[in-house]
Amino acid sequence: MSYYSYNSGGGFFNSMTPAIKNIIIINVLVMIFTWLRPDFMYSTFALFYPASHFFKPWQIITHMFMHGGFWHIFFNMYTLFIFGSVLERIWGTKKFLIFYFVTGIGAALLHTAVQFVEAQAYISQIAEGSGQAATAYQILKNTPTVGASGAIYGVLIGYAMLFPDSVLTLIFPPISLKAKWFVLIFAVIELFTGIGSISSLGGGIAHFAHLGGMLFGWLLILYWKKKNKMY
Repeated sequence: MSYYSYNSGGGFFNSMTPAIKNIIIINVLVMIFTWLRPDFMYSTFALFYPASHFFKPWQIITHMFMHGGFWHIFFNMYTLFIFGSVLERIWGTKKFLIFYFVTGIGAALLHTAVQFVEAQAYISQIAEGSGQAATAYQILKNTPTVGASGAIYGVLIGYAMLFPDSVLTLIFPPISLKAKWFVLIFAVIELFTGIGSISSLGGGIAHFAHLGGMLFGWLLILYWKKKNKMY
């Protein structure tokens, strides 16, 4: 195993593991640029459905460094720091980055696949003369997806698979459960809210992206275990 030790003399920021520190810095810088130039940043770097004229191939990665507001980035980066730091100390920086990007890209792929299913349904309804479906299809094509949440959910399942019996406590509500049960509950919630959001044009949250991050994180860890490459 590869471990990183804290540098107690360098302060909080210097004690952060390398990948976590740099991911947080990039996210914060991108958030600042997004506040300054929102139209450019969203149209260029957010993830759009491939049929949209806004879509660019690099968006499958760049959307992971964008966020929709202060609390969105705060909770994502806080969760990344708490759980991602543990994984990076165990796996090392290179392996952690592989895991992070695989889960983030996997989240985008599942999200886009679900959009494709929705789009095909809308196209069929449009062929039958549905104006409502035409509006819904345009919304689907032109709504940007941003956030590191898919990769963050991947980090959560990674932590739960490595430390399934560690006890986690939510701030609100103050509930304590083992990590494996927390992650299972999150997965079920995301699945049902994701299915429900399809009929309400997404609800503003890419639930299937969260599930995609968890799914690809789970599959990658199973692969590493099978090949004896976990550490």
